[in-house]
Amino acid sequence: MKLHDLKPAEGSTRSVKRVGRGTGSGLGKTSGKGHKGQKARGGSKKNGFEGGQMPLTRRLPKRGFTNIFAKEYTIVNIADLNKLEDGSVVSAESLKAAGIISKIEKDGLKVLGRGELTKRLDVKAAKFSETAQKAIEAAGGTAEVV
Repeated sequence: MKLHDLKPAEGSTRSVKRVGRGTGSGLGKTSGKGHKGQKARGGSKKNGFEGGQMPLTRRLPKRGFTNIFAKEYTIVNIADLNKLEDGSVVSAESLKAAGIISKIEKDGLKVLGRGELTKRLDVKAAKFSETAQKAIEAAGGTAEVV
């Protein structure tokens, strides 16, 4: 096989539609565009164009903003920590391995105080709520900020 023998697969290419080449071709005169109007003159309009009327996206007011300094924590309540073994060291990685959390957010783990803690645990997290810290220490464990 040589380079000049190569051909595209059967049926994969079409011949170019030659418009405006006489009435006998079926695409002469107006070249398949009909008579007059915006589409006959080669004009295309942007997405959201409403015929010159003020577009919906510009009629509606802007609201809110995105706080670029907002922290994103993976949140876990102390009631969920009861699933772990007594006396174990708890971190975001160990919680993910145990299936308690599905993903670790970029700013780490935050422990909140909903529920009751019955086991003594050493918890390492980026942040604790006051009630969570008191509950962990009341159960005999430690709350360490990483």
